[in-house]
Amino acid sequence: MTMDRLARLLEFLQNEPNDPFLKYALATEYVRLNQTEEALKYYLDLVDKHTDYIGTYYHLGKLYEQLNKQDDAIKTYEQGIEVGKRIKDQHALSELLGAYNSLRDEMEDW
Repeated sequence: MTMDRLARLLEFLQNEPNDPFLKYALATEYVRLNQTEEALKYYLDLVDKHTDYIGTYYHLGKLYEQLNKQDDAIKTYEQGIEVGKRIKDQHALSELLGAYNSLRDEMEDW
């Protein structure tokens, strides 16, 4: 079932190669499949080409945490916080601040 979903998303992306939702869906699907390199590729493309796609920053940060790349996670959260402020998305901003503060607290405890 999951591979079918992945194949469909890839097919949709061929028809709409600049659709940020499809890129985000693919990144999320690759995380579920534990294919982190592919997930990173799509998340980083979103950060580069669709900077206002705010959900990317939280999930990319969490992926970096999973990969024990805490410094990259912090930078990603900081970047997302700036975007959240600029586009005035209070919900996303709140989630990003929570993730950022939680990780900072963990890092201080090390």
